[in-house]
Amino acid sequence: LYNGMIAPLVPFGLQGAIWYQGEANLGDGWTYHEKMKGLIRGWRQSWAQPDLGFYYVQLAPYDYGNADPKLLAEIWEAQAATLSEPRTGMAVTTDIGNLDDIHPRNKQDVGHRLALWALSQTYSRPDLTHSGPLYESMTIEDGRIRIHFDHVGQGLKTIDGQAPTEFRIAGSNHNFMSAKAQIDHDTVVVWSEKVDRPIAVRFAWHDRAQPNLVNKAGLPASPFRTDQW
Repeated sequence: LYNGMIAPLVPFGLQGAIWYQGEANLGDGWTYHEKMKGLIRGWRQSWAQPDLGFYYVQLAPYDYGNADPKLLAEIWEAQAATLSEPRTGMAVTTDIGNLDDIHPRNKQDVGHRLALWALSQTYSRPDLTHSGPLYESMTIEDGRIRIHFDHVGQGLKTIDGQAPTEFRIAGSNHNFMSAKAQIDHDTVVVWSEKVDRPIAVRFAWHDRAQPNLVNKAGLPASPFRTDQW
């Protein structure tokens, strides 16, 4: 596929590339992150452009039926981790998927979100909020966990004005329970009456997750987990 479809383009000058991942890699888990690093570094080497912008789309939620619902979450995690590669960006699509259609039809918002990354990172438009909230760190506070985010922009909100959804919390027994969540300035506080001493949070950690947390630019938060269980 590379020789037939990519190699002939190598003589041409590029400012960057965009990548829309298919579903065939479901089940790769963390190895997907390694594959993406290889892809990005390989293309940059081929074009002799070590700073070539590379912007990609996180897979959308979908009901995979009998498949392990964590398989997609693990791909989301690997995709988010690929942001550690310089000059990369990720368009999150948890809010514009279709659980009954593996190929969601809303490509307009996908393209817009990719364009924000390109305009901001490749075409030097620092005035643009180009990413949704990304997990940064957590602190435990008297039976609750406070989640800190990067790319908050002008602040956090929810799409529907309700409390943030799709948060789960666990203690030392690793048993995750549905949690309540509340936006507090640029953070989200998570708790459950069923977990007295929480130590971990997961957000949108299954294949049908369609959370409502966004920043004020309307860009959705990426799924994450604070544990490595």
